[in-house]
Amino acid sequence: MFWTVVFVLGFQFEMVAQQDSIVPKYKSKKAYPVKISKAADDLKESLDSNNELKIAKNYETLAKGFSNKQDFAKAEEYLKKALASYTKLNLNSDKTRVARSLAKVQESQNKVNAAIKSYEMAGAASNDKDAELINKNDANRLRNVDNPAAQMEYSKSNVRLLEKEDKKEEVAEAYKQQAEASLVQRNSEDAILNFTKAINYSKDKPEEVVKLKNEIAKVYAADNQFDKAITINQKLLDDAVKQNDFDTQIKQLQSLSTIYFKKEEPENAVASLKKAYSLASHYGKTDEVKSSLKQLLEYYKSNGKQKESMALYEDFFKNFDQLIKKDSTLIDEKTFQVTEDRIKQLEKEKQLKDELISKKNTFNYFLIGISALLLLLVGFIVKALYSIKTKNKEIALQSLRREMNPHFIFNSLNSVNQFISQNKELEANKYLSSYSHLMRNMMENSNKDFISLSNETEQLKKYLDLEHLRFQDKFDYEILIDDALDTEVVLVPNMLIQPHLENAIWHGLRYRETKGLLLLKFELNRGEISVIVDDNGIGLTQSAELKTRNQKVHQSRGVTNTKERINLLNELYKTNISFSITEKNSGETGTVVKIVFPKIEKV
Repeated sequence: MFWTVVFVLGFQFEMVAQQDSIVPKYKSKKAYPVKISKAADDLKESLDSNNELKIAKNYETLAKGFSNKQDFAKAEEYLKKALASYTKLNLNSDKTRVARSLAKVQESQNKVNAAIKSYEMAGAASNDKDAELINKNDANRLRNVDNPAAQMEYSKSNVRLLEKEDKKEEVAEAYKQQAEASLVQRNSEDAILNFTKAINYSKDKPEEVVKLKNEIAKVYAADNQFDKAITINQKLLDDAVKQNDFDTQIKQLQSLSTIYFKKEEPENAVASLKKAYSLASHYGKTDEVKSSLKQLLEYYKSNGKQKESMALYEDFFKNFDQLIKKDSTLIDEKTFQVTEDRIKQLEKEKQLKDELISKKNTFNYFLIGISALLLLLVGFIVKALYSIKTKNKEIALQSLRREMNPHFIFNSLNSVNQFISQNKELEANKYLSSYSHLMRNMMENSNKDFISLSNETEQLKKYLDLEHLRFQDKFDYEILIDDALDTEVVLVPNMLIQPHLENAIWHGLRYRETKGLLLLKFELNRGEISVIVDDNGIGLTQSAELKTRNQKVHQSRGVTNTKERINLLNELYKTNISFSITEKNSGETGTVVKIVFPKIEKV
């Protein structure tokens, strides 16, 4: 029964792994850091633009991100690509730096011979004597893998050189190498001393400090100094709890369980593993769930505790779906895999481009040049034709916009004349002053296709004030603006509404026997602005019966002008402006004009 449980659990974890089989696996299943995704996006752009220097830098940045994630295989892959680009560009200082970084990730993968060659390459490319010696020391240190005493001396030499250049990170790495050499020599005390020195140079890197302290704890545990090891891990656990660092908490609990098992305190070991399993399950850490679960099941098996195994099995399957949902790294890895696939595609395209460029001869360049000139000529012709077409539309739109209503001008001046003939000098002066302001506003905006809603409403209000002064016994008016509209930001078509206000007054309201109402509304509905001109005049049918021939031509031209302008605006600005005019029915007289256009804040 126990092996059935183990098999099923393993199968379920394998299913999760297969979901991302093409995705590289990481020792720490955290979400990709911003640096990696940003570097990947930058790399795509640089590959697309074929900028070799940017490509090299982005490869290096991406490799550093993977190195921090301890995915050294990926780091090595991108460092090799960066090295190739820097070599192609003949940038020795960059080549030295990247070759040394490459050697380190190769050493982390125990690729000794490859790391030696990379260290030698870094030393040969360096123009600095100290840097050259540092790389030679590292190459010789790896050559003496069976001679820890010699390795120690090379590391000590590097410490002196690196301390002089104040390279703290590399000094810490050299002390770590000395500690590892001490462990080979079974000198635990010296190893702990060197790990401690490495910690002193890594204080600005908390994660590295945690790793080094864990190494010290392992040394104590290996020497059966379990209490000292437990103290270190417990302190790291307590710090992680204070900082809400759940990944470190899980790791420390797993480390404590290992020590407790060695100390033959299985109850404490199991308790630590259960806590680690619970935390990992709660925060969607599938790798850590698997690790903790495996150790617990192994312990239960060796002690014949099948009941506990089954309980753990049932708990796992009960929370399996939630565990997968919580593990955002699965999505992060898939997302990055899509990006990486695109990078590989762009790399292939770049390689093909480079090969094509290298094989071209003078004749090919000549053909490409001729083709380019022809394409350029065609482009200029197409652009010129498009520009002419657009210009013609703009001119037509401007002409329509500037087409002043002759009835409005005539009637306005006639009203002034009427006021004067009736010795109403004050009214004439007031009317003429308002009229001149309105004309000035119209002329100032005459070259604009769109103006702000506040400007348009101000202009329309001045016009309505003029008409109201002339026909104050015939109508009142009201302008309503939706509170959701920012009148200073929202743009509306210029001079598109005024002709319909004029039609409403001159062909509808002024023929009423009683005082009418002209309502102008601006409404926002689902990202569209509706402009409604609503009057309770005599309506379209009765108005048509009263019109003179000139009036019919005027109103027809006003509607036609609106439709032509809307068509041109839709073509030029890719908008979707609509226009409709309807007559009221059901016993109510009047006309409703509706103009609908998308909310525009920038042209």
